[in-house]
Amino acid sequence: MKVTTYSNARSNFRKIIDIVNEDCEPYTITTNTHNAVILSEQDYNSMIETLYLQSTPANAERLQKAIDESIDKNNLFQVEIDLDD
Repeated sequence: MKVTTYSNARSNFRKIIDIVNEDCEPYTITTNTHNAVILSEQDYNSMIETLYLQSTPANAERLQKAIDESIDKNNLFQVEIDLDD
């Protein structure tokens, strides 16, 4: 996640919008009192859908079962992601 100040964001708003859409990388905008995050509409919609699908234990269980079955059938593969990068 990239971070910038409010003043810099205001001066480079179009560029930041392009970055979050082209690179799928959120931007944190900092101020003295509050911070905000800008992300692409596609990333936002994906996040909202994932939260909705995971909102009940039954849905979460069905999704996990489908993932496990796909892995067992070699339709999916697992990749470890290092979130510290």
